[in-house]
Amino acid sequence: MAWFRIRLFGEKGLPKRPIITLLSDFGLRDSYVAEMKAVILSIAPNAHMVDISHEVRKFDVRMGAFLLARAAQFFPRGTVHLAVVDPGVGTERRPIIVETKRSFYVGPDNGLLILSAQKENIEHVYVIENRKYMLTHISRTFHGRDIFAPAAAYLARGVPPSNLGSEIFDPVIPQFAKPEVSGSSIRGEIIHVDDFGNLVTNIADSDLRRLGIEEGDSLLVELKGEKMLLRLCKAYGEVQVGMPLAIIGSCNFIELSVNRGDASKFFGVKDGEEIVVYKQTVGK
Repeated sequence: MAWFRIRLFGEKGLPKRPIITLLSDFGLRDSYVAEMKAVILSIAPNAHMVDISHEVRKFDVRMGAFLLARAAQFFPRGTVHLAVVDPGVGTERRPIIVETKRSFYVGPDNGLLILSAQKENIEHVYVIENRKYMLTHISRTFHGRDIFAPAAAYLARGVPPSNLGSEIFDPVIPQFAKPEVSGSSIRGEIIHVDDFGNLVTNIADSDLRRLGIEEGDSLLVELKGEKMLLRLCKAYGEVQVGMPLAIIGSCNFIELSVNRGDASKFFGVKDGEEIVVYKQTVGK
């Protein structure tokens, strides 16, 4: 319980506003996001809420997982992350809390939370099942308001996650959460296409280092069955305008880009497609 006291009141016992982030595919035209916030404020009126995004492509768990992982790492220790991209709402999929060494994640057990949680070292996973910490009426279509929002609010108030339900040991681990690294290759996938058309992979810079690949090397990359050499650059301007390159993006995942162009159109690739990087350096 000491950890919860520090998280809520600060190192010197001074009042501290708990932070809850929100991410969803609800959009902003309807009242869904406001309803979740209303529930949170009714339980934890001192909570400070930050919207990561509500423009996740509808039902796109992969996109939601990437945006959550990109943003969550910059929030303070003790933040509660509430994420709802939930095509399985109303089915047997479980509502869960993932406790890491620095945060809580609340949402559906469909892989949405795991990409980010793994980066922070998962300590425990709980299924939300205690009706005391839900709304009185649970709709079949809006667990974000009726189950997840109350859970996030109670965590922000300092309620231990074990009070909300029992621990589980088999959360859904999506394929995009971790690439396959062998002795000579890395098999991953495109997890996001940003507004510039950059192809963001789930291959981290640390994965490349395991193969002895560094910035300045040329990568042998396979996309859609075709292999090509791309230079791993430090800046887009290291290649001519309109030419492709690989680069370590701002969230430390490898991206395929085109200098002042759209890589998704250049390569004819969209998110979810496989990418293989082979150990082959051709000069610096």
